Amino acid sequence: MDFESRVLPELRPVLALLPQMKLPEDLQKMCNAPIPEYEKSPHVITTTRMIAGPVGEIMVKVYEPANRPDTPLPGLLYIHGGGYVLGHPDRDDINCEITVLEVNCVVVSVDYRLAPEHPYPAAIEDCYAALKWMADSAAELSIDKKRIAVGGGSAGGGLTAAVTLMARDKGGPAICFQMPLYPMIDNRNTSPSSREITSPKAVWNRDHNIAAWKMYLGEHASGEVSPYAAPIHADNFKGLPPTYTCVGQLDPFRDETIEYVSRLVEAGVDVEFHLYPGCFHGFEVFAPEAEVSKRAGMEYMNALKRALHPAPASE
Repeated sequence: MDFESRVLPELRPVLALLPQMKLPEDLQKMCNAPIPEYEKSPHVITTTRMIAGPVGEIMVKVYEPANRPDTPLPGLLYIHGGGYVLGHPDRDDINCEITVLEVNCVVVSVDYRLAPEHPYPAAIEDCYAALKWMADSAAELSIDKKRIAVGGGSAGGGLTAAVTLMARDKGGPAICFQMPLYPMIDNRNTSPSSREITSPKAVWNRDHNIAAWKMYLGEHASGEVSPYAAPIHADNFKGLPPTYTCVGQLDPFRDETIEYVSRLVEAGVDVEFHLYPGCFHGFEVFAPEAEVSKRAGMEYMNALKRALHPAPASE
């Protein structure tokens, strides 16, 4: 069966409308694509801040409930996707607003530097700086430092996995939960799923992945790759926070996600994992009205809600 015939019928119409791209040829065109308009929620306040980064200032966007309680709320460091070469916090405004409303938390979205202009380790250093700022500014942001999570999809999922490793190895800041959705964590492109998803109609395919990793790793591409660049290379995953992740069966990241889940479990980390048959990379983002997309979004929002608002321990 070809790629399209394996896609769920409810997702096929959206897949047919998505523009096809080539990397790196279409990178600038994709970067300059207009941001879709949406109706901003009156129940969420969004502010833009400039914070200290490793080589200059970094922009972060802070989203919080308009009518928030006096007590501190949990916080989520949100890291956008885009293959380490695309994306901007403005493109994920609606996702961050939904998270604020669904989970009742403060979201901090970081504008990390992108490859190829800024290859590894620029992105992870920026994300870690944002995490530190978030923890250090907990009182100002009225965030509970004991309830800080990190999450994102695709490359944002890869950076989520990387920043939790870095925080563990550096002794903080403390992360209570991580949510790396269909994470981009393996540069080797040797898994069955990385070889399987080759169709030019796929949202993300083998050619995209090879090109993006080459741009992201830069001079590090031919040598030993750090786990902070490609987290699958970590020696162990002991001591990482409880984790939620998911992936579509037709995603090139399927097998690396499954390997990551297995190794987390072996390291004693609590993991919830969902595999969605007939679903391509980022399906819930590109086809939000599909039943499977609504179900997937509800699953990970509920997981985040349970982690950040744990039920009181029974006596």
